Amino acid sequence: MNKKYMPPLRVGKYIAEVPVIQGGMSVGVSLSGLAAAVANEGGIGVIGAAGIGMFEEDFENNFKEANRRALKKEIRKAKGMTDGLIGVNVLLALTDANELIKISAEEKVNFVFLGAGLPLNLPEEVTPQGVKEPFTKVVPIVSSARATKIIFDYWAKNYGNVPSMVVVEGPMAGGHLGFKKEQIDDPNYALEKIFPLVLETVKKYEKSFDKEIPVIAAGGIFDGTDICKYISMGAAGVQMGTRFVATYECDASNEFKNMYLKCKKEDLEIIKSPVGLPGRAIRNKFIEDAEKGIRKPFKCPWKCLKTCDFRTSPYCIARALTNAKIGDLRNGFTFAGANAYRVNKIVSVKELLAELKMEYEKKCNL
Repeated sequence: MNKKYMPPLRVGKYIAEVPVIQGGMSVGVSLSGLAAAVANEGGIGVIGAAGIGMFEEDFENNFKEANRRALKKEIRKAKGMTDGLIGVNVLLALTDANELIKISAEEKVNFVFLGAGLPLNLPEEVTPQGVKEPFTKVVPIVSSARATKIIFDYWAKNYGNVPSMVVVEGPMAGGHLGFKKEQIDDPNYALEKIFPLVLETVKKYEKSFDKEIPVIAAGGIFDGTDICKYISMGAAGVQMGTRFVATYECDASNEFKNMYLKCKKEDLEIIKSPVGLPGRAIRNKFIEDAEKGIRKPFKCPWKCLKTCDFRTSPYCIARALTNAKIGDLRNGFTFAGANAYRVNKIVSVKELLAELKMEYEKKCNL
């Protein structure tokens, strides 16, 4: 029997030797350091764009320019550290989403991953008419076949093209989730159920547009066994976030990473985010206070998220996540995937990917 190795991930002319996309974790958790390390090992490294300007000195007074400057800086730093594939993750719920998408294209990143909304009205920088394979490839993050069809039909009609790749994210992911609270534990919405439906939907567009469109599994992917499972189901690769937090190269503080090492299964809970979406986080005193109705007073320098009502929000989520990133867990909290409690050590990105390959080969060659 031929030994099964992890297949490379091919997206148009781009080839990732390791079919693993590092999830874009925003507010400073995945910046140039982590993204470049992943790209150097043959995966796709991703910079999280949401709240990226929070660490600039003039953010409070000049938020849009701070975001623009910080994103350019991180993309350029990443490119200076690797010749591998780099992406940027942009939440479509951001007030300046289109500006961040434009910058990503202008700075020639390979991919723009778009979540927290439907990518229907995008800048022409990433949707050039008549260009089958644009340099910066748009990758929607979806949670249903219905959303996939809406996106692809809109693109076909308005751009004469369809997205180059799709990430299907299930309800075991960390951070904001594309599901209603009651759907999160409903087996009908599990990744195993929604992934095949999205895959089937995308195949129809592959035929009509004469191009391969890789479909990526995400949300709760933890080890090489999971990767084997989804590649066997037809996935071209996987996206992982939680495992990359527990790496030396992750751009978050050691205090942030230690939350993952110390957490137990029962510490992971679904919170109601001020953004209006459910989110999975690690329980701490900050979250407990919010649940008790204790408000954390703040001044909103600008409405960074379209859906946030700062007048009624119990706290500023951007500030809370920024605090956590730099290690101030008394005034913030950490998002995490459903399997974060299984993390028990900090390793290098190189070690992590080697471990995933070994587990994959062991499982797929049984």
